[in-house]
Amino acid sequence: MRRLKPLLVLLLAVSCQGSSAQDMVRIPAGPFTMGSNDGRDDERPAHTVTLAAFDIDRAQVTNTEFAGFLERYGETDAQGQRYFDWDDGDARIHRVDGTWRADRGFEDHPVVEANWLGALAYCRSVGKRLPTEAEWEKAARGTDARRYPWGDVTPTAAHARFAGGWNDTVSVSAHAAYPSPYGVIGMAGNAWHWVSSAYRPYPYRDDDGREDLTPGTVRATRGGWTRLHFRGTAHHRARPHALASTLGGASQHRLQVRSLALSLSPQESPVPPSKALCEP
Repeated sequence: MRRLKPLLVLLLAVSCQGSSAQDMVRIPAGPFTMGSNDGRDDERPAHTVTLAAFDIDRAQVTNTEFAGFLERYGETDAQGQRYFDWDDGDARIHRVDGTWRADRGFEDHPVVEANWLGALAYCRSVGKRLPTEAEWEKAARGTDARRYPWGDVTPTAAHARFAGGWNDTVSVSAHAAYPSPYGVIGMAGNAWHWVSSAYRPYPYRDDDGREDLTPGTVRATRGGWTRLHFRGTAHHRARPHALASTLGGASQHRLQVRSLALSLSPQESPVPPSKALCEP
């Protein structure tokens, strides 16, 4: 299997915007067990995947941070495709007096109503990228094949947000007392997570086309909204242009964003501000 290049932390002035929740966590190199032999069919088989070390945001991207992105780069790409469903009743970011702002009381909640193109563009705008499905799963469950990010204890309201009203989210740090083995928080509940990977059968391979970023391919989503999807191995799917719609009949498919440090050589520079942030 082709190995992804080691990731380097790239700290930019625009990456954290003063938010302590958006520091990054180092996930060490090495193998882990991906998938499960006792889960749904699309979680099987359990198999070993070896990853290079990488850095992932400790918490999800917030409404305030995504509002800043919309303000700087606009709400559509060069083809006029939306990054964010701003006129949906569940959106928690709106233009106020000509400026994109998070709704009062939702500033530090995870951004939802952002599609995969918007998630990709946001991450690139801060010199990062979306995690692959394998990177997300290792960050969520570590190397001991635990069932949930916090271990094997059955989820309660103390562990994660679930079964609330439509878009009834909580702060990205609300469940910081129950992180993953590496200290990453919010890896279960609140809303689904976008990853870069296409939704494809296992075993996972990063050289079989699933990491091709060409828009149009159905993408995997992680993290879940109900306790049925809290397992670190559970995954679902959504179209890249989906904002809150679903595939496969799942409800409450709100989609949120988390990013990784972008792999750069010393000769490379971060993605400059442009209307081409979504181009592969």
